[in-house]
Amino acid sequence: MLKYVCILSAALLLGLCSCTVYDRGTGNYLDYPELTETNASIVEIATLSEEERRVRFERLKKLAEEPYPQYELDAGDVLNIKVYNHPDLETQTPVTPDGHVGMMFVGQVKVGGCTLPEASKRIEQALETYIKNPVVGISPVSINSQSVTIAGGVEHPGMYSVSSGLRLSDLFAKAGGSSSRLFDGQVVDVADFKHSLFIRGDRIIDVDFAAAIEKGDYWNNIKLHRGDYIYIAVRSETMVTILGEVHNPHRRIWNRTLGLLELIADGGGLRETYWQYAVIMRGGIADPTYYRVDLDGVLQGKKPNVMLEPGDIVYIPRDNISEYNVFIRKLMPTGQLINLFLTPAFYWTRF
Repeated sequence: MLKYVCILSAALLLGLCSCTVYDRGTGNYLDYPELTETNASIVEIATLSEEERRVRFERLKKLAEEPYPQYELDAGDVLNIKVYNHPDLETQTPVTPDGHVGMMFVGQVKVGGCTLPEASKRIEQALETYIKNPVVGISPVSINSQSVTIAGGVEHPGMYSVSSGLRLSDLFAKAGGSSSRLFDGQVVDVADFKHSLFIRGDRIIDVDFAAAIEKGDYWNNIKLHRGDYIYIAVRSETMVTILGEVHNPHRRIWNRTLGLLELIADGGGLRETYWQYAVIMRGGIADPTYYRVDLDGVLQGKKPNVMLEPGDIVYIPRDNISEYNVFIRKLMPTGQLINLFLTPAFYWTRF
């Protein structure tokens, strides 16, 4: 992870070094680095080299080739136990929390952690004192111990039984898919695949949830094992904001298809007094990076639409300088933060 951060930081620094340095005397938006879809993609791709992508794929391939773990009895499983030629001994019993089942004549027999053949053998050995050459057959009635957990932004979070063929997308569907909420009169899905987690044992598995669930990608849509824990992140608090020269400045929930044009449309369109450039603040107020976007170029189709990221703040100025201080006061309420903003070289050099 540290390696990824270093690569990303180096890429950002390299890009920033090619940009004009901010002039605190003029407060000129033109001095911010221009953000385009291509530039944003380059920064993001720089976090993974071709070798790292190959290693990631090999890990997923290895996971896909892992055999499903052999079923072992555990607490909560309900078993039907038969002793051939002795129908009076047939019983249906749960495995107790300490891993035992109860049988006539022999009482409690430890079967927790055993496979079905091993459990049958143990019960046969216990019955040998009372029955000559006993033959025991066990069939599971309910396998409650073989489960996976899914939590977070799904309709029905909880524990689900798992079998050898159950995959990530199957579990997501079993859990009812993405939960939803009403926002601004619209029902929206809240699942955030980008920040979701897949945990197996003490490892976080690097899975592309969007590829697995939305596209059914074989390598990412991995088979589930007993004990797997899946957390579907919730984007209900992942907002983007647009301020300035739009008819309806507002916040809205981010989604993977949201671009600058869509956000402006949601804001009722631009006022006639808008400046030809937009400013995007990315990274949060505590450690922001500012980008200048050729808004006219995007509107005219000469430049690609800029895809937004969670937490982005988009500001459409009236002109190059006049509303600069108003923008600062809205985002930086304290004098200390205003001073930091007025020396943006502080932000550029921190990389």
